[in-house]
Parts: sequence; C-alpha cells; structure tokens
Amino acid sequence: MAAPARATAPVRPTAPVTQRLATRKPAFINQGVSGERRAEALQRPRQGEAVGTQGSKTTPWVTIGFMAVIHVLAVVALLPQFWSVPAVASFLVLYWVTACLGVTIGYHRLLSHRAFRVPQWLERFFATCGALSCQHGPIDWVGLHRHHHKFSDTEVDHHTSLKGFWWSHMGWMLAPIPAMGAVPRLTGDLAKDPYYRWLNNNFLLLQVPLAALLFWIGTATGAGGWALVLWGIPLRLVVVYHCTWLVNSATHLWGEVSHDSGDGSRNNPWVAALTFGEGWHNNHHAFPHSARHGFGRQIDLTWQHIRLMRALGLAQQVRLPAAAQPRGCARPVA
Repeated sequence: MAAPARATAPVRPTAPVTQRLATRKPAFINQGVSGERRAEALQRPRQGEAVGTQGSKTTPWVTIGFMAVIHVLAVVALLPQFWSVPAVASFLVLYWVTACLGVTIGYHRLLSHRAFRVPQWLERFFATCGALSCQHGPIDWVGLHRHHHKFSDTEVDHHTSLKGFWWSHMGWMLAPIPAMGAVPRLTGDLAKDPYYRWLNNNFLLLQVPLAALLFWIGTATGAGGWALVLWGIPLRLVVVYHCTWLVNSATHLWGEVSHDSGDGSRNNPWVAALTFGEGWHNNHHAFPHSARHGFGRQIDLTWQHIRLMRALGLAQQVRLPAAAQPRGCARPVA
C-alpha cells in the first residue's frame, strides 16, 4: 500500500531584485610600500595581455593641446551672436545624453561596477553615449576608474586628493599617468568585445557626425549651424568635463561622511545636483557596486533612470546595499 503523500508548503515567489552589498574594504590597505608594489604589479602585463597605452614617462601633449583648444572654443560659444533657444536646447539634450546616460549610467555604474545588467544592444548604446563625452573610450575610462577604487586617496591613486584640489580636478591628466599601464589588467571583460575596442580607439571620430547633424539642424531652423555646433560640442564638453571632475576633486574634499570607506570621499549635495546623483560619493565608495548612490532623501536621478529600466524589464540583477533598506525589511526597497 502506497504511503500517503505529504503535504507540502506553498512555494513563495522570490523577489526579482537584488543582492545586498557589504561595505567595501578600506583603501588604506593599499597605502605605503605595499600599495606601490600592488600598483606596479598591475602595470606588468601577464603573458598574452596587451601593454598599457601610456607609459609612466610620457607627457600627454595631445591631451594638453586638446584641452586648451576645447576651452577656447567654449568661450567662443558664449559670444552673443551664438546665443539662441535651439543652441541652448542642443546643449541641454546632449548634456543629459552624455553626462547622465553616457558617463554616470554607462561608463560608471554599468561598465565600471556592473551594478546592474542590460541587454547587449542597450549596454553598447550607453557606452556610445559615454564615448560622446570625449572622456576617452570605455576601456581606458573603466580601467582608470577601477584603479582609482583600488588605491583611492593613496600615493598611487592617479587623481589622489592628497595633492590638492587642482591635481585631483584636472592636473593629473596633464602629467604622465602611470596607472594607464594597469588598464589592460583591469578591463579584460571589456576588451573581449570588438565594439568596445573600436570605440576605445576611435571615440573622437564620433564628434564628426554629431557636428554635421547639429550644423544641419541649426541651418534648417535658422538658428545658425555654427551656433549649435559650438553649444553642442565644445561648450557641452567643457561643462560635462568639469562637472565630472568635481566628483574626483570636490567630493574628496568637501561634504559629509556617512560611512567609513577608508578614504577621503564625501557626500556633496551640490555636486550630486550637477552630476545626476554622482555627488553622493561617500556612499559610493562605501558600496561601490551599488546601482543606487543616494540613500533616503538624497536625490539620485541616475538611480531613477535605472529604476525605470528595471520596471520596463530592461535592467536585471540590480545591486543595492543593505544601507539603502529600512530596518527589518526582508527584501530591497526601491
């Protein structure tokens, strides 16, 4: 006679989101001689790996010249004859596309930290928006950012705040960058993608079709082709540059500390306002793989974009820290 079947408890569906993240290990473990040795080891390629694109003794004259020219053109864009509503609109739209979709969502939270996952076509779209920011291609940007997190605010951090505001803001780019030698070791996941390799080498070329499109729109609308080009490219690039650089400089010097992240990172609300939420930098350094940087009432517009993508089924495996959850909550709350 068969044994009676046992009653089984109903299976509850699991929450669709997320992983709870612990605080990062403090960066001070990479200080001193040990930190220097770790940094040097990252710059030595393993067998079969590519060699870094810029040696420690190379002065980046191309970068220096480019920055000088682009800042001059940004000033030219502000001359009265180039002001118009379409010019301002082109600036604002491209500021959002490159600073928010490109840098904060694409280069930073998606590619650098893998805080969430999206379909390949969408990931490549965000990376292309990031390349339009002219902050280098995705491989070099991500490699340098990952290097920064490994050695944040130590002597081997390429934009360490220990050298002052100017250095961490932009001075580090105008000098030799030894950390470039570590990029291949830190970006093996991106280097496998042929599109990212192409984008890394040709990101500047994207400004050409963009300039042609802006010139055509400006001419067709009567706003002036050169007006839209100047507002949509050099002026927009310079503003996005300095807003991005404020995350490296201002948020490592001024603001509040909510977490012991082992470095000088701060939460700075006015930088967060300019950078779609990136200014909650102490939160980020405490939980670097979190898709959300602003906790509680801290406004994080980039996180709202990610929430929307998750609601549409485009963002998966969204990673959130326990610090962002109310006490006693069994699952992540967004």
